[in-house]
Amino acid sequence: MKITAENAKKRLDVFVSEALGITRSSAQGLIEGGYVTVNGKSESKNYRLREGDEIEAEEQEMRELDAQPENIPLDIIYEDSEIIVINKPSGMVVHPAPGNESGTLVNALLYHCKDTLSGINGVIRPGIVHRIDKDTSGLLVCAKTDEAHIFLSSLLKDHGIKRTYHAILTGHLKSDRQTINAPIARHPVDRKRMAVVAGGREAITHCEVIEYLPSYTYAKMELETGRTHQIRVHMSHIGHPIIGDTVYGGGKTPFEKANAGLLHGQCLHAKELSFPHPKTKEIMTFSSPLPEEFEKLLTRLRQQ
Repeated sequence: MKITAENAKKRLDVFVSEALGITRSSAQGLIEGGYVTVNGKSESKNYRLREGDEIEAEEQEMRELDAQPENIPLDIIYEDSEIIVINKPSGMVVHPAPGNESGTLVNALLYHCKDTLSGINGVIRPGIVHRIDKDTSGLLVCAKTDEAHIFLSSLLKDHGIKRTYHAILTGHLKSDRQTINAPIARHPVDRKRMAVVAGGREAITHCEVIEYLPSYTYAKMELETGRTHQIRVHMSHIGHPIIGDTVYGGGKTPFEKANAGLLHGQCLHAKELSFPHPKTKEIMTFSSPLPEEFEKLLTRLRQQ
């Protein structure tokens, strides 16, 4: 689609919504997922169109789902009238989508919180400020009021929420500390994956070694940005994929094959979360223990 003078200066999400006849939030989901490009590049949802811009959009299945409350146990780290901090187990999807319409964190939150979740992200993602992948475990904060949601979303955009992850990487990193600054977009061929792509959205990950293990590295990563699969893509990009991450190059070593029973996807854990409280502005810091399988893998690696 070529932008004419009539649509110049419109926001990208507004134009995609109008052009495809979908809701604005659905358009934003396509943009954030890398399914929309402007002149061959990924842009943010608030990009202002210019006359002559070439827009390409891959419309995905955007069927509205009706998320239902489900009595699913939650590991609640903290809760008050504004927020709830959850330690999500590996294997749990954050919000419903085609193919994963139940058993998600949202289903559990709807049961636990009833009507006290922010409605900014609509009926499919109530309270969801940020996500972690299905097979990634660990901390995430959800909003119980619209005011809290707006505040936390703004913090996230301005890098005001500190998110630290732990992972076991294949091989040894070249330096104890490094920053990976490499843009990420939808993979040009395999649209289910992300990749480092010139012209993609800015993505910055800070990585620090915790411990060198025989042929592996136990490391922590701090996100400066929050792109889809960011840590997994960046670690693969520098040649050290996360063990168990068969999508991005892991799962191939003899150790991984010998310990397949302990690996259910990538060995990645959202361990620490820190941010100012939406109302009191007090800095709140949370930490969660490594999952049992993660600890067992570390023990076995140390014994090699």
